[in-house]
Amino acid sequence: MAAGAEVVGKTVQQLAEPSKSLYVGKGKLEELVASRDSLDFTVIILDDELSPNQQRNLEEALNVKVIDRAALILDIFARRARTHEGRLQVELAQHQYLLPRLAGQWSHLERLGAGIGTRGPGESQLETDRRLIRRKIQRLTRQTEDIRKHRNLYRRKRQKSGIPVVALVGYTSAGKSTLLNALCGAEVLTDDRLFATLDPTTRRMALPGGTTVLVTDTVGFIRKLPPTIISAFRATLEELAEADLLLHVVDMASADAADQCESVEDILVELEIADRPRLTVLNKIDMLLDSSREWDEQSALDYLSDRGEAAVADTVLISAYRKWGMAHLLERVREKLGGESAG
Repeated sequence: MAAGAEVVGKTVQQLAEPSKSLYVGKGKLEELVASRDSLDFTVIILDDELSPNQQRNLEEALNVKVIDRAALILDIFARRARTHEGRLQVELAQHQYLLPRLAGQWSHLERLGAGIGTRGPGESQLETDRRLIRRKIQRLTRQTEDIRKHRNLYRRKRQKSGIPVVALVGYTSAGKSTLLNALCGAEVLTDDRLFATLDPTTRRMALPGGTTVLVTDTVGFIRKLPPTIISAFRATLEELAEADLLLHVVDMASADAADQCESVEDILVELEIADRPRLTVLNKIDMLLDSSREWDEQSALDYLSDRGEAAVADTVLISAYRKWGMAHLLERVREKLGGESAG
Protein backbone atom coordinates (compact mmCIF):
# COMPACT_ATOMS: atom_id res chain seq x y z
CA MET A 1 0.00 0.00 0.00
CA ALA A 2 1.00 3.66 -0.33
CA ALA A 3 2.25 3.88 3.27
CA GLY A 4 4.57 0.90 2.83
CA ALA A 5 2.63 -1.65 4.92
CA GLU A 6 1.92 -5.21 3.81
CA VAL A 7 -1.81 -5.97 3.91
CA VAL A 8 -2.51 -9.40 5.43
CA GLY A 9 -6.26 -9.10 5.91
CA LYS A 10 -9.31 -6.90 5.59
CA THR A 11 -12.64 -6.86 7.42
CA VAL A 12 -15.81 -4.74 7.26
CA GLN A 13 -18.54 -4.14 9.82
CA GLN A 14 -21.93 -2.52 9.33
CA LEU A 15 -23.08 -0.60 12.41
CA ALA A 16 -25.84 1.97 12.89
CA GLU A 17 -23.17 4.06 14.60
CA PRO A 18 -19.63 3.33 15.82
CA SER A 19 -19.04 2.27 19.41
CA LYS A 20 -18.05 5.33 21.43
CA SER A 21 -15.46 3.38 23.39
CA LEU A 22 -14.05 0.93 20.83
CA TYR A 23 -15.34 2.12 17.42
CA VAL A 24 -16.03 -1.53 16.47
CA GLY A 25 -18.63 -3.77 18.11
CA LYS A 26 -17.72 -6.36 20.73
CA GLY A 27 -18.21 -9.25 18.30
CA LYS A 28 -15.89 -7.68 15.72
CA LEU A 29 -13.31 -6.98 18.43
CA GLU A 30 -13.37 -10.64 19.49
CA GLU A 31 -12.95 -11.63 15.83
CA LEU A 32 -9.90 -9.35 15.50
CA VAL A 33 -8.36 -10.71 18.70
CA ALA A 34 -8.90 -14.29 17.49
CA SER A 35 -7.29 -13.57 14.10
CA ARG A 36 -4.23 -11.89 15.55
CA ASP A 37 -2.26 -15.11 15.98
CA SER A 38 -3.17 -16.60 12.58
CA LEU A 39 -2.55 -13.41 10.60
CA ASP A 40 0.34 -12.22 12.78
CA PHE A 41 -0.51 -8.55 12.20
CA THR A 42 1.28 -5.80 14.11
CA VAL A 43 -0.80 -2.80 12.99
CA ILE A 44 -4.51 -2.19 12.40
CA ILE A 45 -5.60 0.64 10.09
CA LEU A 46 -9.18 1.88 10.29
CA ASP A 47 -10.89 3.74 7.45
CA ASP A 48 -12.22 6.50 9.71
CA GLU A 49 -10.98 9.06 12.21
CA LEU A 50 -10.91 7.73 15.77
CA SER A 51 -11.27 9.62 19.01
CA PRO A 52 -8.26 9.42 21.37
CA ASN A 53 -10.34 7.21 23.68
CA GLN A 54 -11.31 4.78 20.89
CA GLN A 55 -7.73 4.50 19.71
CA ARG A 56 -6.34 3.88 23.19
CA ASN A 57 -8.99 1.27 24.05
CA LEU A 58 -8.43 -0.62 20.79
CA GLU A 59 -4.66 -0.69 21.30
CA GLU A 60 -5.10 -2.03 24.83
CA ALA A 61 -7.56 -4.71 23.67
CA LEU A 62 -5.56 -5.86 20.65
CA ASN A 63 -2.04 -5.19 21.92
CA VAL A 64 -1.04 -3.76 18.52
CA LYS A 65 -0.61 -0.28 17.10
CA VAL A 66 -3.87 1.28 15.83
CA ILE A 67 -3.79 3.87 13.06
CA ASP A 68 -6.85 5.78 11.89
CA ARG A 69 -7.55 7.32 8.48
CA ALA A 70 -6.22 10.77 9.39
CA ALA A 71 -2.91 9.39 10.71
CA LEU A 72 -2.48 7.22 7.61
CA ILE A 73 -3.03 10.15 5.24
CA LEU A 74 -0.63 12.31 7.25
CA ASP A 75 1.99 9.55 7.10
CA ILE A 76 1.66 9.37 3.31
CA PHE A 77 1.83 13.17 3.11
CA ALA A 78 5.03 13.14 5.17
CA ARG A 79 6.59 10.62 2.76
CA ARG A 80 5.61 12.71 -0.28
CA ALA A 81 6.54 16.21 0.95
CA ARG A 82 9.61 17.42 -0.92
CA THR A 83 9.70 21.20 -0.52
CA HIS A 84 10.03 23.32 2.60
CA GLU A 85 6.43 24.51 2.21
CA GLY A 86 5.07 20.99 1.84
CA ARG A 87 6.98 19.69 4.87
CA LEU A 88 5.85 22.69 6.91
CA GLN A 89 2.18 22.12 6.12
CA VAL A 90 2.42 18.39 6.87
CA GLU A 91 4.21 19.01 10.17
CA LEU A 92 1.53 21.51 11.23
CA ALA A 93 -1.24 19.02 10.43
CA GLN A 94 0.61 16.27 12.34
CA HIS A 95 0.93 18.39 15.48
CA GLN A 96 -2.70 19.51 15.30
CA TYR A 97 -3.68 15.85 15.06
CA LEU A 98 -1.38 14.84 17.93
CA LEU A 99 -2.38 17.45 20.53
CA PRO A 100 -5.82 16.08 21.53
CA ARG A 101 -4.51 12.52 21.39
CA LEU A 102 -1.65 13.41 23.68
CA ALA A 103 -4.20 14.54 26.25
CA GLY A 104 -6.13 11.29 25.79
CA GLN A 105 -3.02 9.21 26.49
CA TRP A 106 -2.68 10.88 29.90
CA SER A 107 -6.39 10.98 30.80
CA HIS A 108 -5.96 8.27 33.47
CA LEU A 109 -3.80 10.74 35.45
CA GLU A 110 -6.16 13.66 34.92
CA ARG A 111 -9.06 11.64 36.36
CA LEU A 112 -7.24 11.63 39.73
CA GLY A 113 -8.25 15.26 40.08
CA ALA A 114 -6.40 18.20 41.61
CA GLY A 115 -5.14 18.40 45.17
CA ILE A 116 -2.53 16.93 47.48
CA GLY A 117 -0.83 13.83 46.16
CA THR A 118 -2.08 14.19 42.58
CA ARG A 119 0.56 16.48 41.09
CA GLY A 120 3.07 13.80 40.24
CA PRO A 121 5.67 13.65 37.47
CA GLY A 122 3.15 12.19 35.06
CA GLU A 123 0.85 15.18 35.18
CA SER A 124 3.81 17.56 34.96
CA GLN A 125 5.07 15.74 31.89
CA LEU A 126 1.62 15.97 30.27
CA GLU A 127 1.50 19.72 30.79
CA THR A 128 5.07 20.06 29.49
CA ASP A 129 4.25 18.04 26.38
CA ARG A 130 1.07 20.02 25.78
CA ARG A 131 2.92 23.31 26.11
CA LEU A 132 5.72 22.22 23.76
CA ILE A 133 3.27 21.04 21.09
CA ARG A 134 1.15 24.19 21.38
CA ARG A 135 4.27 26.31 20.94
CA LYS A 136 5.27 24.24 17.93
CA ILE A 137 1.78 24.67 16.43
CA GLN A 138 1.95 28.44 16.99
CA ARG A 139 5.36 28.63 15.31
CA LEU A 140 4.29 26.48 12.35
CA THR A 141 1.06 28.47 12.01
CA ARG A 142 3.05 31.72 11.84
CA GLN A 143 5.32 30.24 9.19
CA THR A 144 2.40 28.98 7.08
CA GLU A 145 0.73 32.37 7.50
CA ASP A 146 3.90 33.99 6.11
CA ILE A 147 3.64 31.65 3.12
CA ARG A 148 -0.01 32.60 2.73
CA LYS A 149 0.84 36.31 2.73
CA HIS A 150 3.59 35.73 0.18
CA ARG A 151 1.16 33.83 -2.04
CA ASN A 152 -1.40 36.64 -1.72
CA LEU A 153 1.20 39.18 -2.85
CA TYR A 154 2.12 36.96 -5.77
CA ARG A 155 -1.54 36.52 -6.72
CA ARG A 156 -2.18 40.27 -6.61
CA LYS A 157 0.82 40.83 -8.88
CA ARG A 158 -0.49 38.10 -11.17
CA GLN A 159 -3.96 39.63 -11.23
CA LYS A 160 -2.52 43.01 -12.25
CA SER A 161 -0.85 41.32 -15.21
CA GLY A 162 -4.28 40.19 -16.39
CA ILE A 163 -3.10 36.63 -17.14
CA PRO A 164 -5.97 34.12 -16.55
CA VAL A 165 -5.37 31.26 -14.13
CA VAL A 166 -6.53 27.68 -14.77
CA ALA A 167 -6.36 25.34 -11.76
CA LEU A 168 -6.33 21.54 -11.94
CA VAL A 169 -8.41 19.82 -9.25
CA GLY A 170 -9.42 16.22 -8.77
CA TYR A 171 -9.11 13.05 -6.76
CA THR A 172 -5.60 11.91 -5.94
CA SER A 173 -3.94 9.92 -8.79
CA ALA A 174 -6.42 11.25 -11.38
CA GLY A 175 -3.55 12.35 -13.62
CA LYS A 176 -3.38 16.10 -12.93
CA SER A 177 0.42 16.32 -13.03
CA THR A 178 0.52 14.25 -16.23
CA LEU A 179 -1.99 16.67 -17.76
CA LEU A 180 0.08 19.67 -16.67
CA ASN A 181 3.11 18.14 -18.38
CA ALA A 182 1.10 17.41 -21.55
CA LEU A 183 -0.36 20.91 -21.75
CA CYS A 184 2.68 22.95 -20.80
CA GLY A 185 5.64 20.77 -21.73
CA ALA A 186 6.54 20.78 -18.04
CA GLU A 187 8.58 18.15 -16.24
CA VAL A 188 6.58 17.83 -13.05
CA LEU A 189 6.99 14.52 -11.18
CA THR A 190 4.24 12.08 -12.11
CA ASP A 191 3.48 9.06 -9.97
CA ASP A 192 0.48 6.75 -9.74
CA ARG A 193 0.77 6.65 -5.94
CA LEU A 194 -1.50 8.66 -3.65
CA PHE A 195 -0.61 12.33 -3.11
CA ALA A 196 2.43 12.41 -5.38
CA THR A 197 1.84 16.19 -5.62
CA LEU A 198 1.63 18.20 -2.39
CA ASP A 199 3.00 21.55 -3.51
CA PRO A 200 1.27 23.73 -6.10
CA THR A 201 3.13 23.99 -9.39
CA THR A 202 2.35 26.74 -11.89
CA ARG A 203 3.36 26.82 -15.56
CA ARG A 204 2.57 29.05 -18.54
CA MET A 205 0.51 27.74 -21.42
CA ALA A 206 -0.52 29.22 -24.78
CA LEU A 207 -4.13 28.81 -25.93
CA PRO A 208 -5.27 28.72 -29.57
CA GLY A 209 -4.96 32.28 -30.81
CA GLY A 210 -1.87 32.99 -28.70
CA THR A 211 -3.44 33.95 -25.35
CA THR A 212 -1.20 33.06 -22.42
CA VAL A 213 -2.67 31.47 -19.28
CA LEU A 214 -1.18 30.08 -16.09
CA VAL A 215 -1.95 26.46 -15.19
CA THR A 216 -1.67 25.41 -11.52
CA ASP A 217 -1.51 21.82 -10.28
CA THR A 218 -2.53 21.32 -6.63
CA VAL A 219 -2.78 18.57 -4.02
CA GLY A 220 -5.17 15.77 -4.90
CA PHE A 221 -8.41 15.30 -2.96
CA ILE A 222 -9.60 12.15 -1.22
CA ARG A 223 -12.87 11.21 0.43
CA LYS A 224 -13.24 12.10 4.11
CA LEU A 225 -10.24 14.43 3.95
CA PRO A 226 -9.45 15.21 7.62
CA PRO A 227 -10.18 18.83 8.70
CA THR A 228 -6.64 19.22 10.06
CA ILE A 229 -5.26 18.64 6.57
CA ILE A 230 -7.63 21.11 4.92
CA SER A 231 -6.69 23.67 7.58
CA ALA A 232 -2.93 23.12 7.26
CA PHE A 233 -3.05 23.26 3.46
CA ARG A 234 -5.17 26.42 3.39
CA ALA A 235 -2.36 28.48 1.82
CA THR A 236 -2.11 25.96 -1.01
CA LEU A 237 -5.85 25.46 -1.51
CA GLU A 238 -6.44 29.22 -1.69
CA GLU A 239 -4.86 29.03 -5.13
CA LEU A 240 -8.10 27.39 -6.27
CA ALA A 241 -10.27 30.26 -5.02
CA GLU A 242 -8.39 32.72 -7.23
CA ALA A 243 -8.60 30.61 -10.40
CA ASP A 244 -10.59 31.86 -13.38
CA LEU A 245 -11.34 28.27 -14.41
CA LEU A 246 -11.19 24.88 -12.68
CA LEU A 247 -10.37 21.73 -14.64
CA HIS A 248 -11.80 18.81 -12.67
CA VAL A 249 -9.63 15.89 -13.78
CA VAL A 250 -11.35 12.49 -13.40
CA ASP A 251 -9.71 9.07 -13.62
CA MET A 252 -11.97 7.22 -16.06
CA ALA A 253 -10.03 4.00 -15.39
CA SER A 254 -11.05 3.93 -11.73
CA ALA A 255 -13.89 1.62 -10.74
CA ASP A 256 -14.77 4.27 -8.13
CA ALA A 257 -14.89 7.18 -10.60
CA ALA A 258 -18.44 8.20 -9.68
CA ASP A 259 -17.73 8.18 -5.94
CA GLN A 260 -14.50 10.09 -6.51
CA CYS A 261 -16.40 12.76 -8.45
CA GLU A 262 -18.82 13.05 -5.55
CA SER A 263 -15.95 13.41 -3.06
CA VAL A 264 -14.37 16.20 -5.11
CA GLU A 265 -17.72 18.00 -5.34
CA ASP A 266 -18.11 17.80 -1.56
CA ILE A 267 -14.65 19.29 -0.96
CA LEU A 268 -15.23 22.08 -3.50
CA VAL A 269 -18.42 22.95 -1.60
CA GLU A 270 -16.50 22.88 1.70
CA LEU A 271 -13.88 25.22 0.23
CA GLU A 272 -16.70 27.46 -1.08
CA ILE A 273 -15.47 27.29 -4.67
CA ALA A 274 -18.08 24.95 -6.19
CA ASP A 275 -19.52 27.85 -8.19
CA ARG A 276 -16.27 28.61 -10.04
CA PRO A 277 -16.35 28.19 -13.85
CA ARG A 278 -15.41 24.60 -14.56
CA LEU A 279 -14.68 21.94 -17.15
CA THR A 280 -14.79 18.25 -16.28
CA VAL A 281 -11.86 16.44 -17.90
CA LEU A 282 -12.36 12.67 -18.17
CA ASN A 283 -8.81 11.37 -18.28
CA LYS A 284 -7.27 7.96 -19.15
CA ILE A 285 -9.75 7.18 -21.94
CA ASP A 286 -7.00 5.03 -23.49
CA MET A 287 -7.76 2.55 -20.70
CA LEU A 288 -11.19 2.00 -22.26
CA LEU A 289 -9.38 -0.05 -24.90
CA ASP A 290 -8.24 -2.56 -22.26
CA SER A 291 -10.68 -5.47 -22.73
CA SER A 292 -9.45 -7.18 -19.54
CA ARG A 293 -10.53 -4.30 -17.30
CA GLU A 294 -13.73 -4.62 -15.31
CA TRP A 295 -15.88 -1.49 -15.08
CA ASP A 296 -18.11 -0.33 -12.27
CA GLU A 297 -21.81 -0.15 -13.05
CA GLN A 298 -21.92 3.58 -12.39
CA SER A 299 -19.14 5.24 -14.33
CA ALA A 300 -18.14 8.90 -14.30
CA LEU A 301 -20.26 9.36 -17.45
CA ASP A 302 -23.34 8.08 -15.60
CA TYR A 303 -22.56 10.41 -12.71
CA LEU A 304 -22.32 13.43 -15.00
CA SER A 305 -25.47 12.55 -16.90
CA ASP A 306 -27.31 12.45 -13.57
CA ARG A 307 -26.20 16.04 -12.96
CA GLY A 308 -27.88 17.33 -16.10
CA GLU A 309 -27.15 18.54 -19.61
CA ALA A 310 -24.92 21.43 -18.49
CA ALA A 311 -22.49 19.06 -16.77
CA VAL A 312 -22.32 16.83 -19.84
CA ALA A 313 -21.79 19.83 -22.15
CA ASP A 314 -18.83 21.00 -20.04
CA THR A 315 -17.07 17.63 -20.28
CA VAL A 316 -13.97 16.78 -22.34
CA LEU A 317 -12.53 13.28 -22.90
CA ILE A 318 -8.73 12.98 -23.02
CA SER A 319 -5.71 10.81 -22.37
CA ALA A 320 -3.03 13.00 -20.78
CA TYR A 321 -0.51 10.15 -20.95
CA ARG A 322 -0.98 9.66 -24.70
CA LYS A 323 -1.80 13.35 -25.27
CA TRP A 324 -5.11 12.52 -26.91
CA GLY A 325 -7.68 15.30 -27.03
CA MET A 326 -5.29 18.11 -26.06
CA ALA A 327 -6.28 20.39 -28.96
CA HIS A 328 -9.99 20.06 -28.16
CA LEU A 329 -9.34 20.67 -24.45
CA LEU A 330 -7.35 23.82 -25.21
CA GLU A 331 -10.16 25.10 -27.42
CA ARG A 332 -12.73 24.45 -24.68
CA VAL A 333 -10.52 26.27 -22.15
CA ARG A 334 -10.32 29.23 -24.52
CA GLU A 335 -14.10 29.30 -24.86
CA LYS A 336 -14.68 29.08 -21.09
CA LEU A 337 -12.26 31.94 -20.47
CA GLY A 338 -14.24 34.16 -22.83
CA GLY A 339 -12.51 33.57 -26.15
CA GLU A 340 -14.46 33.49 -29.39
CA SER A 341 -16.25 30.27 -30.17
CA ALA A 342 -14.66 28.02 -32.71
CA GLY A 343 -17.99 27.95 -34.47
